[in-house]
Amino acid sequence: MCGIVGIVGTEKVTDRLIDGLKRLEYRGYDSAGVAVLNGSGLKRARAKGKIASLVDALEKDPIDGHAGIAHTRWATHGKPNINNAHPHFAGKVGVVHNGIIENYQDIRRELNGRNFSTDTDTEVIAHVMDEALKSGLTSKEAFSQTLKKLRGAYALGIMVDDEKDEIFAARAGSPLAIGIGNGEMYLGSDALALAQLSRELIYLEEGDWAVLSPAGYEIFDENDQPVKRDVTVIQAGAMSASDKGEYEHYMLKEIHEQPITVNATLKAYLGADDFTETARKIDFTAIDRLVIIACGTASYAGEVAKYWFEQIAGLAVDVDIASEFRYRQPVLSKNSLFVAVSQSGETADTLAALRYCKQAGIPTAALVNVMTSTMAREADIALPLNAGPEIGVASTKAFTSQLTALATLAVLAASQRAAIDEDGIAKLTEQLSSLSNLVSKALTTSADIAKLAEALAPAKHAFFLGRGAMTPVAFEGALKLKEISYIHAEGYAAGELKHGPIALIEQDVPVIVIAPHDELFEKTVSNMQEVAARGARIYLFTDEDGAKAAGHMAHSVIVLPKTGKFLAPLVQTIGVQLLAYHTATALGTDVDQPRNLAKSVTVE
Repeated sequence: MCGIVGIVGTEKVTDRLIDGLKRLEYRGYDSAGVAVLNGSGLKRARAKGKIASLVDALEKDPIDGHAGIAHTRWATHGKPNINNAHPHFAGKVGVVHNGIIENYQDIRRELNGRNFSTDTDTEVIAHVMDEALKSGLTSKEAFSQTLKKLRGAYALGIMVDDEKDEIFAARAGSPLAIGIGNGEMYLGSDALALAQLSRELIYLEEGDWAVLSPAGYEIFDENDQPVKRDVTVIQAGAMSASDKGEYEHYMLKEIHEQPITVNATLKAYLGADDFTETARKIDFTAIDRLVIIACGTASYAGEVAKYWFEQIAGLAVDVDIASEFRYRQPVLSKNSLFVAVSQSGETADTLAALRYCKQAGIPTAALVNVMTSTMAREADIALPLNAGPEIGVASTKAFTSQLTALATLAVLAASQRAAIDEDGIAKLTEQLSSLSNLVSKALTTSADIAKLAEALAPAKHAFFLGRGAMTPVAFEGALKLKEISYIHAEGYAAGELKHGPIALIEQDVPVIVIAPHDELFEKTVSNMQEVAARGARIYLFTDEDGAKAAGHMAHSVIVLPKTGKFLAPLVQTIGVQLLAYHTATALGTDVDQPRNLAKSVTVE
């Protein structure tokens, strides 16, 4: 969740460290800091808030050097203020850290007599290493010894004062990459931070630690044995952080990229005449159950996919929230396939669930947007999203790419399991081929949704209703609205309305109904009548037929492109994404970096 950047070489580093932090600001933006070695000791600058505040601090009191580490923080232990901002110093040691040190209280007690100046768990790392240095160990020995005392998750960047220019790095549970340069070495939480610095990256494996210097790098495993790790060459421009272009926010840009990104995803799984080799990595005849594990928005993609796989392919599907999966001690069958769904491929809870299944001998797959991520490397099968870098914290194009991939795999499953005849498969693949065009048409409703959003913006609460596969779309619509507008919103299966939620419906409470004209439409209209009778303001997201049939009941109607039942969840999703975006802009919230949230959740 926090972002780490490091550079060690022969040229000045501060400006480039700041540039790397800007690329990582989606990972954490409560505070930021930088530390450098410049021949006169270890110096740092820190600021509360976003990176712009750190830039201001550096303009007032500049620091620079040939080696440096930098950090943008998402607070876990301790309030987001300057004192708790990284880098943290103790004696000769400066540290930046992404993760949680679970035994930090025990370590504090062991270090009785040490003066702790922050409320963070991270500070103990610097103290432990400084103590080891005082005992006469070399920096490398002290770093190794320090790692063995830590319990929890960490990606670390550490520098030692009065030493030659070196950066010490380690990972356990949190991702970390090394970049190779000409007379320089780089460190970053992910490839995006290093995009303008290096195309040759090494992804540290679990338990690895490394020493970086201008001359190169050394990597050791958790047993302190020297190891070699593969060098990944990133294609030029593939991981660059593009600007917002004509759009005010990254989120809006990414919403409008979806005709391109869903097409890119589709091409990974469906060729001109048949399913691709990527799709056919899964043999759906060899399994009797699919277990989809994810968090947040990705879990709603799994919930939609449950309808597809069960209705189209006749394949049983369980969808579990990753953070709870291991703790209920699930009964697992070796005839199941476990599919982890994650934009980053680093989501801590989802990764832990994947490892739980691997240890139990269950076949695993990872559906991810970053094919160099930990999940992609550790799963038996790695499946790409091809959505490209997603900078906005609220997921949009990654979600529709997840839906596109899962929809295509559902059709493949139906084909392999002979659940549908060849004509039926051909009709479904033809619908998939039209998806990009349907998404483009859905985006033309943006101006109408912006007008609706102005009416919704003053609300304190909102409800989203859907039936069938629209139920998870309602969940996602509610999540998006509360994520970026801070309006309390809840999504419900429309049939559950009478089982409690209707008690909260009163005059002028907004109810957003997701209801394309399908076989469940009349049942949803009955629920609309129930909330209308209690004075609710109904905003209906439907298609042309639905608008004709029930538009008179709604205060506002958004007409999205008509499609078959199969792709309706994808098309309706565009509407709720735009509703959340325009409501947030009407309220003036920080759309791309909403409060208290981080893009990649790499701690439990």
